[in-house]
Amino acid sequence: MNHVPTHVAIMMDGNGRWGKQRGLTRSQGHFAGSQALEKTIDAAMDLDIKILTIYAFSTENWKRPKAEVDYLMKLPVKFLHQKLSKFVQKDIKLIFSGNISGLPKQTQDAVKLAADETSNNSKLVVNFALNYGGKNEILTAIKVLIDEINHSTISFDDISEETIEKHLFTKDLPHPDLFIRTGGEKRLSNFLLWQLDKTELWFTDIYFPDFNKQLLIKAINEVNQRRA
Repeated sequence: MNHVPTHVAIMMDGNGRWGKQRGLTRSQGHFAGSQALEKTIDAAMDLDIKILTIYAFSTENWKRPKAEVDYLMKLPVKFLHQKLSKFVQKDIKLIFSGNISGLPKQTQDAVKLAADETSNNSKLVVNFALNYGGKNEILTAIKVLIDEINHSTISFDDISEETIEKHLFTKDLPHPDLFIRTGGEKRLSNFLLWQLDKTELWFTDIYFPDFNKQLLIKAINEVNQRRA
């Protein structure tokens, strides 16, 4: 690889379908996806990627069956409890983008602990988009800006792309260089709508539990070829 992207965003799609295809439950597919996620984080470190944004749970995911949603809310708690010490040891910083206050308290507590325990780490930033929606993110930023105008903190003329950017969940991160979606769908599905304006997009039919370092390298190489 002649160029490694600084920031890679991944929509880890196809977990539930992967499970059903193998006679398992959708929840078992999500668990397999969490295992693939750990390997993907390791691969990102090996390749010296600096930022990895993962679409973990969208605002639309609340519409799924209650049993599946309940499992998806417990999965980050289990994942972070089991892997947090490893992330600390490997100098990985965990941050979380989205409406975290809308999550169950147990999930909120796990997220807060993970963010606090890894706040001084710097080798790799893993940004979990959790209870996240791109439209909601932009709407939230606009509401905050209107409130600031009403309180005379800023004026109407101060509003620009830069001021909107500063009010997004990802305000401290550069825009992704590469967006990867697994699972066969070729759309953004309300993910990082503002941030992906100039990002290279790469899609694969492979379900996320089967995603690996080789596919990550393939995505990077194909994008590099586009730019050559």
